Formats: sequence, structure tokens, C-alpha cells
Amino acid sequence: MFQNKKEFFLKYYSLMTGLLVAAVYLLTMAPSVIQIDSGELASVQATLGIAHPTGYPLFTIIGYFFLKLPLPFTKIFQANLLALVWCTLGVLFFTKSAFIILSNIGFEIEPQKKKSKSINKSIVLESFEKNIFLITSAVLSGLILAFSKTYWSQSTSVEVYSLQIFLFALIIFSTLHAYYSEHKLVDWIWVALSLALGFSNHMTTLLTLPFVAILFFQKEKFNAQSIKKILLMVAVFFPLVITFYLYLPLRASSNPKINWGNPVNFENLFRHVSGKQYQVWLFASMDAAEKQLGYFLRNFASEFGYFGALLGLIGIFYVYKYMRKMFYALIATFIFSVMYSINYDIVDIDSYFLLAYIIFSFFAAFGILKNLLYLKHKFNTKTAIVTSIVISLFPLMLNFSNVDQSGVYTFEDYTKAVLNNTEKNSIIFSYQWDYLVSPSYYFQTVENFRKDVCVIDKELLRRSWYYNQLKRNHQDVLKTINSETNNFIESVLPFERDEKFDPNVIETSYRSVMTNLVAKNIEKRNFYIGLELLQNEMQRGEFTLPVGYQIIPHLLMFKVAKGNDYVSAPDPNFTIRFPSNRNKYIDFIETTVATMLTYRAAYELQFNKPERAKVYLDKVRKDFPNYQIPYDIENRIR
Repeated sequence: MFQNKKEFFLKYYSLMTGLLVAAVYLLTMAPSVIQIDSGELASVQATLGIAHPTGYPLFTIIGYFFLKLPLPFTKIFQANLLALVWCTLGVLFFTKSAFIILSNIGFEIEPQKKKSKSINKSIVLESFEKNIFLITSAVLSGLILAFSKTYWSQSTSVEVYSLQIFLFALIIFSTLHAYYSEHKLVDWIWVALSLALGFSNHMTTLLTLPFVAILFFQKEKFNAQSIKKILLMVAVFFPLVITFYLYLPLRASSNPKINWGNPVNFENLFRHVSGKQYQVWLFASMDAAEKQLGYFLRNFASEFGYFGALLGLIGIFYVYKYMRKMFYALIATFIFSVMYSINYDIVDIDSYFLLAYIIFSFFAAFGILKNLLYLKHKFNTKTAIVTSIVISLFPLMLNFSNVDQSGVYTFEDYTKAVLNNTEKNSIIFSYQWDYLVSPSYYFQTVENFRKDVCVIDKELLRRSWYYNQLKRNHQDVLKTINSETNNFIESVLPFERDEKFDPNVIETSYRSVMTNLVAKNIEKRNFYIGLELLQNEMQRGEFTLPVGYQIIPHLLMFKVAKGNDYVSAPDPNFTIRFPSNRNKYIDFIETTVATMLTYRAAYELQFNKPERAKVYLDKVRKDFPNYQIPYDIENRIR
């Protein structure tokens, strides 16, 4: 019976690893929308829309069909669950790949005790025990990767990177399978197919090309036969990629609710797929690259729970010593991935290092194997395995609280509170993309929550395609500023096409759009402005209200009002749940809500209404005890 258990482990080690990882991931998965693009991406999948550049057609199509499954969950929970599935499959294929590499080590696995150092290579391990050591190393390195901070965080909520993790692992697995096969053309065709799927999801697939190319030419050499294989791979690759990206113009032609970039023609499609909107942050400067590299290096050890990083460093030495060709493929891919990614000057850069973390985990597999052999030699097999398991679980213990999103309803509560505390058919003007705008996509388009409210992203108004989406979803709002929008689109198109443009004309017409958006809608619709506009654009004079209007702190937004008369606001009867696990996004919402309520209390005092002011300050004291209420306001209440 015990022998059968061992055989079961040998056969199903990757599946068992995946199930274990999935069980832990379920404990940390977000139940609702979280920060950044979560709301937008869930909406795109649910409505078969078009996501931000580069469009992610594979992610959208698979997600759409998955969300059609009649599961007893909300759509956002279901979308988050799919992210968990992709990350689990990534671990499964990683462990398979690690075992393939380890099982092809070109030396015997245990030092021979009684022979001289000059012939210190051994034969003592039985085949069964050898497999146990190799599989244990593959599984434990898979756990180190699975519970590394950035990898694990992709499993908690809907994101394109969770699917990309799986595709990275699939490309690596298919490449290794082809590399160690008997020169079968079909194996390289599978590599081409996996690459096509990768590029149909995310352009960071290009980071895998050094790995594929190095192993291909090491195996096939550079000759007429290998060139023929490359041409056949290309013949498979391009039609599949083109087929998936044809989704974008075909779907754009039906004008979906979320139609980022409106890639209805070749010009818009190329601009969208090439990610032109974000190219300003790519290869920005040496200073930016140095900053991102510093960030990568500072966080590297903690990613793997420190011990995982140490095992990887040990593994690098032994891969170089015993598998020189594989070392070149792995280290070149690692370096290329890091050097490319540090040249992207964005705040949420972590996910761009994912392939580097995956590659490093292969080195960790070798470190674990050497640790197993050393401990077996010093003690025994059982001690070696138990000790290695404990060391490999350090990332789980250290990173659990950092990635845990299981209690996060903050973004749902905040978005619903903002929408609910506006009158019917109101307009909200903000650029709180990470906290409000992106979540509102989901709740309005998927759950049909307060669809009457028109949420306008101030920064997206700088893009010509955005007016088409606004017109499709809120035609009456855009109709009032038709001439202003036409002028702006006409002035910004040369900029978007890399033609000669006048930045002053663009900025003037853009400001005209913002001002008239208020002026020509305020008589029919209540207009609300985010705190960030007051603190930035209004302070700098970049955004002004029509003559005779002012902003009033309402609850969570500023309300545009005519004249100087008192404007009432409802009681703060909303509830926002804040998790114990904090981050800068949660802190922003807490600070914003407390600040807005304090502004409202000051407004009440301005009109000699201390009892109304006390209502708002009591909410601050109760829900945000760490928020420092200004002394002059506290003193006037007393």
C-alpha cells in the first residue's frame, strides 16, 4: 500500500501540487473588485468588450465563455476565480518543466562516499529514490514560485497577467518538450502554437523568445533543415495571432459598451495593439531604468521568502556547472526579462518581472536538489525531505498577509457609496481610475447598479476614442458639447498620428471641453467633481467652473452649485469596509472619505449649523479614528 502511494505521487505530483496551491489561493482570493484595472477587465470579459491596450483578445474571449458558466457566484467572483485557475495551471506546468530539466542533469545524483575526490561522481541512489528527489525538487520549487509575492497576487483577482503566467509556463514546457524530443517537427509546431496564444494575450510574451531561440538552435543547429522548421512555425504562428486580433475590429464595429481605442479601422487597431498610448513610459530615461532596477533588487529576496532566493542563488552555480547549455538559455531569458522590464516607467511594475521570477524558480529547483543531497548525506532521506519542505514553505508564511485580498470589499463599498449619494442622471467627473472609475465600469455595466449616473474620466477625455464610448453610453451628455468635442478631436488627431500638432491648441480645446461639459449640462443634471480635481487642476487653473458656479463638499464628491446659498447634503449613512491588510490604495480611499466628510463639516459650520457638522465629524471619528481632524473645526464644534 505504501509503495502504491509513492507510485501515485510519482505519477500525479504536478496535479497534487496544483490542488494544494489552489486550496491556499482560495483563502486569499478577492470576493469583489479591487484596485486598478480589476473592474474594467471583469466588465470587458462579461460584456465581450475591448480592454485597454493592447486589447488582450484571448483573455477577453476565454473570460467571456467562462463567465457564461452557470456558477452560483457573482460575475466578479467568477472572474477572480478564473485568475486563480490560470495561476494554478501555471504552477502545474512549471513543476512539469522543472522535472524535465532536473531529470536531464548530465551527472550522477549523489557523491560517492568512498572514492577519491577526482572521481567524485556517484551511482548509489536507486532509480526510485532518484525520482523522488527530482520530483520533490520540482514540487518544492513550484511551491516557492506559487507563493512568491507577485506571482501569488495575480491569483487573487481578475487580471491579464494571470493568464499570461499560464502561457509563460506553457511556452517553457512545450519548448523543453521539443528540446528533449527526437527531432519531431510536431513538437516545435506546439511551441509555435503556445507562442501564438501568448502574443494573443500580452506582448510580454516576447520576453520568452531568448529561451525558445537558444534551445531551438542548440538542438536544431543553423542549417537548411532548421530554417525550414522556423518557416513552418511562422506559418502556424501568424495566422493564429491574426485570427485572435481580428476580434478587436470585428467587435468594435458593433460598438460595445466598453470600446477602448475604438479599433474599428486599421489606424485605430494599430494604435491600440501597439500600445501607443503607453509608449511614452517605455524606455523613458536611464534614471527611470535605474529606479526600477533598484526597486527590483530591493524586493527580490522578499519575493521568495528570502530562503527561496538563497536556494535560487545556489542553484545558479550548479546549473552552470552541470547543465551549461540550459544555464545559457535560463540566464539569458532572466537578464533579458529584467533589462526590458526596468525600462517601463510605471508604478505597478511588479507584474512585468513575472517571467524573471519564473525563470529564477528553475534555479531554485537545483538549489533544493543540492540541499536534499547534502542533507541525505549528513543525515537521512526523511530528514532531507522534511527540512527542504519547511524551507520551501517560507514564502507562504511570509507573504500570506501581504497578498491576502479575501476581506477586501473597500472598492465596491466606496464606488457604490459615491454612486448612491448622487441624484438620478447625475454626472461624476473624476480621474480616480484605480478606486472609482474602473470599479464603476463593473457595477454599472455588469450588475446594472446606478446605470443612470454618467461617470467621466477626466484623463481619458484627452483621447479621441473616448468620446465615441461616451456617446454610445451617454448620448445626451455628449450632445450638449458636440462642437467642443469635434474641435478637440480635430486638434488631437495629428498628435495621435505622430503628425505635426500644436500643443497649445490641443490644451485650449481640451479645457473648453471640460468647462462646457459643466456649463451645458448643469441645468439638467447634477454635476459632481472628485477631490483630486480640486487639489490639482483647479488649484493650477487648468479646470475652471462656469461663471457664477462654485463647488460644495457634498459627501464623497464636490457638487457644482449656482450662487452662494446653502446646499443641503444627506446624512453619511454609507458603510465602507476596510480590511486589516492595508495598502496605498486602501489608504487613499480612507483618507479621501475622511477628508470629504471633514470638508462637509466645515461647510456646515460656515452656515452656522454645528449640529449638522457634528453628524459628519461623528462619522469620521467612528469610522476613521486615526484621521486627524483639524483643530479649528474640532474647537468650533466644542
